[in-house]
Amino acid sequence: MVYTVTLNPSLDYIVTVDGFSLGKTNRTASEQMLCGGKVINVSAVLSNLGVENMALGFTAGFVGEEIERRMAQAGLNCDFIRLKEGCSRINVKLRNYDGTEINGAGPSVGPEELERLMEKLDRLGQGDVLVLAGSIPAQCPENLYCRMMERLAGRGVLTAVDASGKTLAETLSCRPFLIKPNRDELEGLLGERASSPEEALSGAEKLQRMGAENVLVSMGGDGAVLLDRTGKGHCLKAPKGELVNSVGAGDSMVAGFLAGWLEKNDYFHAFAMGVAAGSASAFSDGLATADQVRSLYNGLTGQTSSSLGS
Repeated sequence: MVYTVTLNPSLDYIVTVDGFSLGKTNRTASEQMLCGGKVINVSAVLSNLGVENMALGFTAGFVGEEIERRMAQAGLNCDFIRLKEGCSRINVKLRNYDGTEINGAGPSVGPEELERLMEKLDRLGQGDVLVLAGSIPAQCPENLYCRMMERLAGRGVLTAVDASGKTLAETLSCRPFLIKPNRDELEGLLGERASSPEEALSGAEKLQRMGAENVLVSMGGDGAVLLDRTGKGHCLKAPKGELVNSVGAGDSMVAGFLAGWLEKNDYFHAFAMGVAAGSASAFSDGLATADQVRSLYNGLTGQTSSSLGS
């Protein structure tokens, strides 16, 4: 079973606004409301790929109720802890102004609620996978992901971390099975360029020496690089297609990689599934479906000659 943890889920209000102007009334040309949070995206794509999973985390208020309702309606399994105070976030994202968004702060999570989440993690054991993604809310311990991984040490649980900066760096000593920085996150963490696959692979080697087992670096339109646990580097070019929406593409890559690994225990297969899933989400209004992923995967597997020696 794959378990995903989203500490601060949201409803994402995704809109298109033609000719957006500050200080004026703007009207939407299109609207979409989706459950948000990086690992909710991971859960959704895993489900689309037929991988059983359970979303853990916190919800609060009427927005939290709507998040849970929508997830149930979509057939996604969740076991959220309902907070007594506060309200889950509503995030506003302007689709046609790439990267422009207004994100809510979300509710406060106290020590008792955190311990309840930790107790839920105690159910995990050999063969399970735990996905930790996104930032840690300000009121939570900065090393929370590391504490979760330490609690599961020795149980045979695979952990995947998709975070940035200090949050990611602090997990490396716990030897995560997979980390997935994007190019900007890799450069920010190491303070060096990663503009080419070779440079990204060099950075991945440094993160592997710091403790990560498998390092998957997403590079947008330039494809992706994987340094696997055996020390072998792989590179795949991005499939050809029209970018429709980059939101959720990185999360989809994590889901695709894990689905591929659980299917065959083969690193290149997992890598290709990850790139296919990330691209499928980028090329569509929603998150990647199984048919979209398999179609793009079939076009990627001919790139086996692009493996990089490390």
